[in-house]
Amino acid sequence: MQLRPDELRARLEPLFRENFEKRGELGAAISIWQNGKIVVDLPGGFREATCERPWTNDTLVLIWSATKGLASACLLHAVQEAEVDLEESVAKFWPEFAQAGKEAITLAQLLSHQAGLAALDRAVDILDYDGVIEALEQQAPNWSPGTAHGYHARTFGFLVDELVRRFAGCSLGKYWRTIFAEPLHLDIWIGLPQDENPRVATIYAPKIGTAPDPAKFYADVATSGTFANKVFNSARGLGTVSEMNKPDLRAVSIASFGGIGSAHSLGKFYAMLANGGELEDRKFFSPDTLRRMTTILSEGEDRVFQIPTAFSAGFMKDTKLSGRHIFGGSKASFGHPGAGGSHAFADPENKIGFAYVMNQMKQNVLPDEKSLMLVGAVYDSIIGR
Repeated sequence: MQLRPDELRARLEPLFRENFEKRGELGAAISIWQNGKIVVDLPGGFREATCERPWTNDTLVLIWSATKGLASACLLHAVQEAEVDLEESVAKFWPEFAQAGKEAITLAQLLSHQAGLAALDRAVDILDYDGVIEALEQQAPNWSPGTAHGYHARTFGFLVDELVRRFAGCSLGKYWRTIFAEPLHLDIWIGLPQDENPRVATIYAPKIGTAPDPAKFYADVATSGTFANKVFNSARGLGTVSEMNKPDLRAVSIASFGGIGSAHSLGKFYAMLANGGELEDRKFFSPDTLRRMTTILSEGEDRVFQIPTAFSAGFMKDTKLSGRHIFGGSKASFGHPGAGGSHAFADPENKIGFAYVMNQMKQNVLPDEKSLMLVGAVYDSIIGR
């Protein structure tokens, strides 16, 4: 069913206002696309706590782990261009990776968080790219690859970035701009140019007293010696939210969580994925690659989050094991949320692209009611409820 802009806006605006009035939002924006066309852009609130600069459609903000979806698309595109199957071993293209029992890990296992490289034994700084890559090459898997999955919170971006370099000869941040962002005029960077900083909203840590979700995961992250704590310190550094407001750190290409962009552009990117991999007379992905994005490769209890999760090749999927629908309810939908509330996905069945971004984080790893109520309103419009 075709979304009607006026009707959808009328549904979304009251819920969006409630996010500011009842749910502690400071600044945010939502962008909804269908059939490769914008349906609704809705910005609100302010870029910083002083409430001096209103949030507009061209406001940029850190999207945290929603960056992983963009990074995965880059690797999938590079693999597609090289005509490589995802069942090939990582070591075939990255020979140094074949150490400590990792020679059989496949590209598909790596993209679906099954490689067992979520935590590093070596202490290495997150700003030392070469050091992190060397540590990953020497690291033995945390579990037998392919037998389980666990969210590779920080290492994922380095693994994907290095593979893009092996296939394409350039960094993932450059590949993103060259292949997707510049052709589609997307205001999203993985490594922000200095002259874009005036448009960026300040990101704020969760407020004290907010209930974490899931509670056991957050307790473990804060407890030295737990696996979750080790995962979120592999690699080390940038442990406080405020550090990501520094222009020199925004400029670093961190493919796990360093993406900065607008809701409009994030929604447009997912609109392309929802539209058969095509937008503005350009075709980016083949049907086979898109099937990799929609097909679950790992599902069950996540060894890091300690709740049920599911992943396709680089993207998160809804899982029947959790009872939650965070990607609109379509079995074909896929996307990637970011810490604190950002959320983005593609629904190829209904050809919908969705993006929600914000700057006041909440203490949750998966999307909460701030974005999910808006997702619900979109799908109520589709079925005419």
